[in-house]
Amino acid sequence: MSGDHARRFVSGGQWLGVLVALAAGCAASVAATPSLEGAFGAGLFAITLAIAVIDWRSMIIPDWLNGSLLALGLVQATYLADESARSAAALDALLRGMALGGVLYLVRILYRRLRAREGLGLGDVKLAGAGGVWVGWTMLPVVIEIAALSALAIFLVAPRLTGRQARWDARLPFGSFLAPAFWVAWMIQALG
Repeated sequence: MSGDHARRFVSGGQWLGVLVALAAGCAASVAATPSLEGAFGAGLFAITLAIAVIDWRSMIIPDWLNGSLLALGLVQATYLADESARSAAALDALLRGMALGGVLYLVRILYRRLRAREGLGLGDVKLAGAGGVWVGWTMLPVVIEIAALSALAIFLVAPRLTGRQARWDARLPFGSFLAPAFWVAWMIQALG
């Protein structure tokens, strides 16, 4: 991303907040698992932070970020597995990603059929598929729960802080909640 293009997504003083969040998230990842696994977690945090910021500002998740998330997740799954189980670990990670991406794709289709409008972007579906490779099977529902509850809280609370009512037809960048939810679930898994 060029400098001008990056500034479009984060302006002035917001850069400082993003850099502080980046440093804190990377440090927390390494502190949770002070090994190569922590370095992978720091990479996960950096990519999900970029996705969250860009999606919040533009309601678009760049394919190259989803691709980076998927690639790094597969490298992590393969590298951290025992040498004899690396192929199985990569396959299992891919299956988790496909399962979560498939569930969100089904939600996308059903919402469009029921409401006759888009409710979940294809970038969010790709994000679910890419992020699903990072966490175990039991954490997949946790990711969705964290993302949905945090999005709902922002949707309901933020307008009231400004003296307005929540609008049920308002657009909300779900990727801004889904991306960090993968890192939170990864941290829960790493600390557990």
